[in-house]
Amino acid sequence: MKEHIHFIGIGGTGLSAIARVLLEQGHKVSGSDRKYSSFAQAVEQAGAQVTVGHKAENIQGANIVIRSSAIPDDNVEVQAALQAGIPVLKRVDFLGRLMAGQLGVAVAGTHGKTTTTSMIVWMLSALDQNPTFIVGGVVQNLGVNAGAGTGPVFVIEADEYDYMFLGLDPQIAVVTNVEHDHPDIFPTPEAFRQAFRDFGGRLAPGGVLLFCADDEGAAQLAAEVKAEHETLSYGIGSTHLVYHAQALRLNERGGFTFDLYKAGNEEPEAAAIALQIPGKHNVQNALAALAVADQLELSLPAAAQALAEFQGSKRRFEVRGEFAGVTIIDDYAHHPTEIQVTLEAAREKYPQQTIWALWQPHTFSRTRTLFERFTQAFGAADRVIVTKVFPAREPIPPDFSAQDVVDAMEHPAALHLPELEDVTEFLAENLSPGDVLLTLTAGDAIQISAQLAERFGQG
Repeated sequence: MKEHIHFIGIGGTGLSAIARVLLEQGHKVSGSDRKYSSFAQAVEQAGAQVTVGHKAENIQGANIVIRSSAIPDDNVEVQAALQAGIPVLKRVDFLGRLMAGQLGVAVAGTHGKTTTTSMIVWMLSALDQNPTFIVGGVVQNLGVNAGAGTGPVFVIEADEYDYMFLGLDPQIAVVTNVEHDHPDIFPTPEAFRQAFRDFGGRLAPGGVLLFCADDEGAAQLAAEVKAEHETLSYGIGSTHLVYHAQALRLNERGGFTFDLYKAGNEEPEAAAIALQIPGKHNVQNALAALAVADQLELSLPAAAQALAEFQGSKRRFEVRGEFAGVTIIDDYAHHPTEIQVTLEAAREKYPQQTIWALWQPHTFSRTRTLFERFTQAFGAADRVIVTKVFPAREPIPPDFSAQDVVDAMEHPAALHLPELEDVTEFLAENLSPGDVLLTLTAGDAIQISAQLAERFGQG
């Protein structure tokens, strides 16, 4: 039965993806948000009715209302729906029913979820599997973050925030890593690990957990769920792993080339897989995608060829271009491990160039909880600029600022510039031809890339 589903917060990555799938399945979709984002615009162009601003009348005619985790209980549309007897759900309540009847592939982990999910989606699309999918970012090869396919597989980025992934019952689960994050939801590392244990326990009967054995947290999770589910390892180097990469070497595309082996086989399943996205962490992500292909009984050489064509995900080491000789790269990294591996990947790709890291800390709770890790994450950068903290959903504390992090850094060239307009001016005056600028932000500092690109002009 086709329904009318209304989304409160339709401009976010998560809800816009669900909305697109429902539209393509023939449902009526409406939604509202505080501002008209690129995701809101895209889903409107796909057929949704989008309103800027929250009003009680926006929910009229809806059978179901789905709200973002950022929407409070006292939101006017939430209250209007409840008074009208319309169910109000979060993603955790809805995604299970959306995926019902399909073979679910869920990708979880503190880092690498979006890229790994995008790899799997592109790989399956290239192999004519026509999957349904929901990704936390735009798949560059496809130009969208979601789609309703006609094939049997539903691929989803399994977000741990607000426990969303506990609404899933996948047949195949991928865990890239388990490292404490989102302290506003998970106040302790143990609370975070417990959520992942609960996710592992939701595997469907006969399901399989694919885990990155290079990560201590993922390996520990696999050991804890092994009694109930099949667990298969992947990683770099060790021949004891079920799926492993050997003979890593940098290639002319800026990524790594490697050979894929399965445990017990002396000959590679696929050789000379040449990725165009940089970093050893993306070799691990590619291994996860290849393991999924193998579990789905697809050709590994064909899957490897598809991954060689993978262009990445938007906002994940996205090369915006070269402007007046300056290479500008946007990245979503906002956890110290993500920052570290992203900068290391940049150093591998641009070994002789000056690398600038522009970091906008994201939420006070994360910045304070992982304080020491942040102070040590920027070693691969030559110059570091830190803006004020992007508070997102949190109040601004009176006793803490990003200056505290910069003061604790041992980096010889770290600078605190709180205001974004001052950062733009400083970079415009100090960047030189040949330099590489990475904007590391999950907030609004991405505007600096656009401003600099416009100021410098296409060079």
